[in-house]
Amino acid sequence: MDKVKLPIALVVAMAAQLAAGVWWVSQQAATIASLEETVSQLGSRMAIEDNVNLKRDVLDTKMELQYSWSEIEELWDELDSLTRTIGQITKLQQRVAIMESELKYINRDHMDMTK
Repeated sequence: MDKVKLPIALVVAMAAQLAAGVWWVSQQAATIASLEETVSQLGSRMAIEDNVNLKRDVLDTKMELQYSWSEIEELWDELDSLTRTIGQITKLQQRVAIMESELKYINRDHMDMTK
């Protein structure tokens, strides 16, 4: 084994494979770096979109609450009006009951006088 003779074609083939392997690994590293940058940008974009969506949802909820509050106020006003109306009806019923009672006595008095 003093002098090992390798064919030149074998040495050239191994050098080409080594060069191809180095090129492939460098391409993979570049692809991975590019993908990491893309993922970072997407993560940042998603955070911005989440923030925008959150603000929109808060504004929507605020508008819904304001609308609901105005409806509740209208219901309280209607309840107040209904309570007053029931009070007036009750007063009228009392007056009618008194008038009926008086008419009953008047009719009884007139019936007694006609005899």
